Amino acid sequence: MNRKALFPGSFDPFTKGHEAIVHKSLTLFDEVIIGIGFNASKTYYFPIEKRIEHIKSLFKNTPGVRVLTYSKLTVEFAKENNAFHIIRGLRDGKDFDYEKSIALMNKDLNEQIETVFLLTDNIYGAINSTIVREIHKNEGGIEKFVTNSHLL
Repeated sequence: MNRKALFPGSFDPFTKGHEAIVHKSLTLFDEVIIGIGFNASKTYYFPIEKRIEHIKSLFKNTPGVRVLTYSKLTVEFAKENNAFHIIRGLRDGKDFDYEKSIALMNKDLNEQIETVFLLTDNIYGAINSTIVREIHKNEGGIEKFVTNSHLL
């Protein structure tokens, strides 16, 4: 049986914390789909092509990882790809409260979908995509927080 999971997000940018969650997910699932969600009403900092190229570079030698984009409900995208688990990384209790609400709504939308919460490693607990973007906007180095940051 091929157990698939979807790791959804905007990944603007895809941080070392995200990367670690994918590796943890691969200990539980045969395949992890990194789903880069697109919302037309949202403004992104890094272009989608750069985000795709960046994430693919991180997992080019890792079997079981695919990178796809989508612009629909996450549960619909998961269902279309036969992924019945959604992966979410948690840094702290605030993340849990936010993610729990989304997980419950997703369950109401599709009762076959389960959300799996994985704790972020302590060393990545402070990494936040919003802060990383601000550092980058102000010409600071982000290589401590983003593997292969030169691709962005």
